[in-house]
Amino acid sequence: MATSKKEKALEGKVEAGKLYTPEEAVALVKECAMAKFDETIEAHFRLGVDTRHADQAIRGSISLPNGTGKTVRVAVFAQGDKAKEAEAAGADIVGDDDLIAKIEGGFTDFDATVATPDMMAKVGKLGKVLGPRNLMPNPKLGTVTMDVEKIVKDLKGGRVEYRADKFGICHVPIGKASFEAAALVGNYQALYDEIMRAKPASAKGKYLKSVTLTSTMGPGVKLAVD
Repeated sequence: MATSKKEKALEGKVEAGKLYTPEEAVALVKECAMAKFDETIEAHFRLGVDTRHADQAIRGSISLPNGTGKTVRVAVFAQGDKAKEAEAAGADIVGDDDLIAKIEGGFTDFDATVATPDMMAKVGKLGKVLGPRNLMPNPKLGTVTMDVEKIVKDLKGGRVEYRADKFGICHVPIGKASFEAAALVGNYQALYDEIMRAKPASAKGKYLKSVTLTSTMGPGVKLAVD
């Protein structure tokens, strides 16, 4: 596939072999985000873990201090007062049996789900629909909870999930190209601290192998890491 003049020009802005500070990397990634839409900025963490082993599976979530710039549509499985709590917190879709039936019929117009524990016996049968889309409520991620108000506000306000794939890489959005540089650096630092905190005791050798920042259409910029 031929490389366009624009792609060559962008790649030329990134010095081969150089490792950048977070401030330098953010400035460069913003400069290279030249698409006509507001590109998403992602951090890619390459970790020295073997995710085939359950005790090295890296997965969790964090609320970024400056949000993600993305509108997140949240669906909540709840009844009674908890359903009212979800609506008051800003949930986009709230229901119980009716919502389950709607999803069984093919409805998936949402980005995240929350369920109260009493609903999980029913929600469990949606595994084949929600599972492949990473949309199942999960107690380990805090999305199966009685504290519906907090989790809905977190999800709407900039909470992101991270998960190491089979290559040990976590791909996580940290904001938009339109963000102020300081906001992106702050989000990156919070995510970096969280990824380091998540280091499993069983991981051997170098844990954090590399970090790359990139925009949707731009080149990758490698960061200096400890």
